[in-house]
Amino acid sequence: MGTDVLVIGGGNAALCAALMAAEAGASVTLLEAAPRDWRGGNSAHTRNLRCMHDAPQDVLVDAYPEEEFWQDLLKVTGGLTDEHMARLTIRASSTCRNWMRKHGVHFQPPLSGALHVARTNAFFMGGGKALVNAYYRSAEKLGVKIRYESPVDRLEIEDGQFRAAWCKGERIEAKACVLAAGGFESNRDWLREAWGQNERGEWPADNFLIRGTAYNQGVLLRHMLETHQADGIGDPTQAHMVAIDARAPLYDGGICTRIDCVSLGVVVNRDARRFYDEGEDFWPKRYAIWGRLVAQQPGQVAYSIIDAKAIGRFMPPVFPGVTANSLPELADKLGLDRATFMQTLDSYNAGCRVGQFDHTALDDCHTEGVSPAKTHWARPIDTAPFYGYALRPGVTFTYLGLKVDDTAAVRFAGRPSRNLFVAGEMMAGNVLGKGYTAGVGMSIGTAFGRIAGRNAALAAAGKPALAGAVKDEV
Repeated sequence: MGTDVLVIGGGNAALCAALMAAEAGASVTLLEAAPRDWRGGNSAHTRNLRCMHDAPQDVLVDAYPEEEFWQDLLKVTGGLTDEHMARLTIRASSTCRNWMRKHGVHFQPPLSGALHVARTNAFFMGGGKALVNAYYRSAEKLGVKIRYESPVDRLEIEDGQFRAAWCKGERIEAKACVLAAGGFESNRDWLREAWGQNERGEWPADNFLIRGTAYNQGVLLRHMLETHQADGIGDPTQAHMVAIDARAPLYDGGICTRIDCVSLGVVVNRDARRFYDEGEDFWPKRYAIWGRLVAQQPGQVAYSIIDAKAIGRFMPPVFPGVTANSLPELADKLGLDRATFMQTLDSYNAGCRVGQFDHTALDDCHTEGVSPAKTHWARPIDTAPFYGYALRPGVTFTYLGLKVDDTAAVRFAGRPSRNLFVAGEMMAGNVLGKGYTAGVGMSIGTAFGRIAGRNAALAAAGKPALAGAVKDEV
């Protein structure tokens, strides 16, 4: 079997690549490891796309200029990002939505309580599942051959050029290939290897839950890095990690398992002690650091504590919290040492300096004389009923990936391949060295999926790759 362009993966980046290549006139085959009912990878769990815009645009209010987007990304990554690649992603996010609409994606204003991102993020009507379904429908109309339950375990590469992929014993040739098969977050053995054993003798990765697909095993990523010695980038312990409900399922819990009340209260560990500033910055810019913070705590568990004043100010989780009429009762119900818990809460409450509380702004409600400090939204937890949510690290996707340039070409010893490209989670580490800000994963996947698809079609036609984002009309 042969095809012009072979796309390996089935999520947003893979679909963008397949659509772009098909639009360019290439014959395209897409191999999705999951069954049809579970197609789409982690993209099926997404909700929105972070978009640069200089003026109001349909569902986006006000403006979110390039420099602000860049500063937001710079802050959450702590400088662990490639500015050229990041700005390419940012600029591409400003013009891609008309193309997305052409392929059946619809947008809607954010629902009430949706992370205060009406200005920065465009929400998909029906969520990521609707986006994925729209792209698959469009791909089928364009003649893309889609094969489910088709995991690829190895590639034939000669002198940096793609020749064929092996799928369940079948050799599939193509003139060009796009790798978009996700990270390794679902591979427990690899997570254990990356995180190792801590000073308490624990294997932290054993307590991680996976927010998304069970099919991102990292088989091709490891194959590329180890067998073919492709240039890599990123730290294998860095990932989009969120503090999620400890009762969430092992896989595919998605957005509804996230606990969004962290900034409205305090978080304590298994020893009933606080360990980080819950009010450091707006929740969309900080929610994805809390999984890693919890992963570093004893037993990889923590507890988000709020009181009645917080109810109605955050997106309610799918599971109800543990409820109590007093703080000592809550400690007992959560299995925490009552004396230490009360010492922590009493100290925090006494340290609160309440000004003009405003959860939509970086307000002046803060603590004094308490470590760690709470910088914003600090109010005493003193109004019954009280609520507690047990938290575990929820891994969305890992950042270890393949190093690329702005053509999305895979590189071998610094030399870009002529016909092998990569997009999505498999290269997101070029932009995300650590940290996260809401919706940027879809921005990266869309930008580089489209670049990879365009350039794969050019390679299949014997033409050189183009650098930079796909040009669209605003």
